[in-house]
Amino acid sequence: MDLYLIGYLMCVWLSSSWVLGGYPIWWSLALGQQYSSLGSQPILCGSIPGLVPKQLRFCRNYIEIMPSVAEGVKLGIQECQHQFRGRRWNCTTIKDSLAIFGPVLDKATRESAFVHAIASAGVAFAVTRSCAEGTSTMCGCDSHHKGPPGEGWKWGGCSEDAEFGVLVSREFADARENRPDARSAMNRHNNEAGRTTILDHMHLRCKCHGLSGSCEVKTCWWAQPDFRMLGDYLKDKYDSASEMVVERHRESRGWVETLRVKYAFFKHPTERDLVYYEGSPNFCEPNPETGSFGTRDRVCNVSSHGIEGCDLLCCGRGHNTRTEKRKDKCHCIFHWCCYVSCQECVRVYDVHTCK
Repeated sequence: MDLYLIGYLMCVWLSSSWVLGGYPIWWSLALGQQYSSLGSQPILCGSIPGLVPKQLRFCRNYIEIMPSVAEGVKLGIQECQHQFRGRRWNCTTIKDSLAIFGPVLDKATRESAFVHAIASAGVAFAVTRSCAEGTSTMCGCDSHHKGPPGEGWKWGGCSEDAEFGVLVSREFADARENRPDARSAMNRHNNEAGRTTILDHMHLRCKCHGLSGSCEVKTCWWAQPDFRMLGDYLKDKYDSASEMVVERHRESRGWVETLRVKYAFFKHPTERDLVYYEGSPNFCEPNPETGSFGTRDRVCNVSSHGIEGCDLLCCGRGHNTRTEKRKDKCHCIFHWCCYVSCQECVRVYDVHTCK
């Protein structure tokens, strides 16, 4: 391993105590090997790191939902890494660390806003799906929002109860965000923005019944959107996130921090928008204080002028090019009936990496 990278990781490890103060370290549920068998073994709620008392009570009272909570955070992390795969910060996680994103999320940046939104949406999504699949005895299908059927179809299947999933996410993920400071206000807002995305995009999913797919009878049910669509939507919200400023005022309980939009001539963010109040580092060079890993050795797209292109991703340092041989399927033929046979071809590709 590169000696510079080893030194960087050591600095991140040594600064972990500084990071963990307000960090949602329960997100480590999604990556820790010790929690990989949550669905098949008893859960010791007291062993889950970073739970505040309200979360601990929730875990003990609704323990059968906890595997879905962990799966939801994992789903959110995977989607984050997909959405940022071509950007300077690519949602890198750190193995064997409770602060799974390192110090990156310690600042109230756009990146923090997106991660909170997608993680909260992931928890709501996974819990809702688990209920519809019948893996939990305390929840099931939604029977409250059906209404009269439409022309040519009738209600059937299992409508997903997204409101229950959203409630679980709100009760668990927001439990630690009860401080009267700006960061808690920001996290609560972005958590809710992520969950609202699911409710806004619920839709009818239908299935046809009849001979040879004639669709003589069509049954429909409420379904969540694909999580990739939610990720695309929240990524657009990341790009248009509203910059805020912190205001302090005294209330009966003491000093309270609130957020207001920084530029008065911009529209005020709605509950569906993401908000932040600190600028992001450029992520070009490794920096243990900001959590940046830099972009050295990252694969870039030499033909793109976007952020994934070699000019921008490599921060003007230039790029290296090497050739790489890959085995691909080729000359595929369909045989009646019914299989496809292919040959294996070796192709040479140019791979471009940042200096």
